[in-house]
Amino acid sequence: MSAPTIGVLALQGAFDVHAKRLAELGAETVLVRRPEQLAALDGLVIPGGESTTFLKNLERVGFYDVLDAFVHTKPVFGTCAGCILLAKDVANPPQRSFGVLDIAVERNAYGRQNDSVILNAETSLPGGPLEMVYIRAPRISRVGATVETLATRNGDPTLVRQGRLLAATFHPELTDDLRVHQLFLEIVKQNQS
Repeated sequence: MSAPTIGVLALQGAFDVHAKRLAELGAETVLVRRPEQLAALDGLVIPGGESTTFLKNLERVGFYDVLDAFVHTKPVFGTCAGCILLAKDVANPPQRSFGVLDIAVERNAYGRQNDSVILNAETSLPGGPLEMVYIRAPRISRVGATVETLATRNGDPTLVRQGRLLAATFHPELTDDLRVHQLFLEIVKQNQS
């Protein structure tokens, strides 16, 4: 089987670091800046950034509707703001989202930029504790019945999976631990077969 082609939405955030991590794992990567680029992808990463700015950028270039169709059919991994954009319910304050992942999130729930922190937490992923970088992160306040929690912070889910969808409230791309990106590639490959 050929290497999957993974897009990284390149409108803001650490998109280049996500692309680097995926390439280290053997994926073909594409920095996605135009809606027509989605057609050639096996999966997509929506990185961190500021979720309302993401929405404004997507709507300005006519990208929102094409991306909405993509996230409802293909594997997608959202980190931080990407997690917010995938969530069914968004609070603090409420905002529009794709509503494809059965979770509720509270924006900026862990505080301001200067409250950012790096933690190590247990995970159900093989390999021991997972380093998690939180930057003004959202909190997952509810998970649906078909959502699997893979890691937590003080009892709150921080890494979740629902079928072909994966979301993290932290930034796995900012560590040297490739397990979360590896899991997403495995999800993409499962979706191809």
